Amino acid sequence: MKLSRIALAAGVAASTVLLVAGPASAHVSVQPVGEAAKGGYATLNFKVPNERDQASTVKLEVNFPADHPLSSVTPQAVPGWKISIDKSKLDKPLEVHGKKITEAVSKVTWTADDSEIAPGYFQQFPVSVGALPEDADQLVFKAIQTYDNKEVVRWIEEPKAGGEEPDSPAPVLKLTAVSEDGHGGAADDDAKEGDDHKAADSDAPAKESSTAASSSSDTTARTLGIIGIVIGIAGVAFGVLAGRRRSA
Repeated sequence: MKLSRIALAAGVAASTVLLVAGPASAHVSVQPVGEAAKGGYATLNFKVPNERDQASTVKLEVNFPADHPLSSVTPQAVPGWKISIDKSKLDKPLEVHGKKITEAVSKVTWTADDSEIAPGYFQQFPVSVGALPEDADQLVFKAIQTYDNKEVVRWIEEPKAGGEEPDSPAPVLKLTAVSEDGHGGAADDDAKEGDDHKAADSDAPAKESSTAASSSSDTTARTLGIIGIVIGIAGVAFGVLAGRRRSA
């Protein structure tokens, strides 16, 4: 029991916004909400910790990979932060839903506006992206973090296969395999929604049959009730008439 409490306390301490780890483990990172499947769409969280004791983070710049441009990049509003989006022309247009895309987002910048990331805290910046490439296992997003004392930290070093983590590693998004139906997570959600509609449609005839049966049963019950009342009235009238005849 004591060990369980110790483990729980350790978990809470690890998940708190206060950072006690060294620079190597507290760099800017990116994580998907759920999975980031090849060919699909995903929501990404760029996590930005503040590593300075005497300065606050006031700006984040995230550069999107030029070798695998994304046709859709939509950042979520973050209270207290302004967002600007830069786009660039593509050397090779993308074909998306029958349309040619000639430019793509190259950089998203968040600038503090009546807000900041204070020492010992972190902030997450969500972005919806897609379609993720099918011919890559990961995407590298080079990021630049700026503090209010004008210090700039460049998280732009790409990790080397089998090597040690660099001092200022760039955020790396690992892509998962394409599902058996060839779609990503968003497509799976659409398919599930379609199945729900089909199930509702298939239940409709059964519901209509049940309603019809219930209506028929109600009609029969009402008819039998009326017949019973009529018979009862006739019986009373017959009894009264018979009594008068015996009196006479």
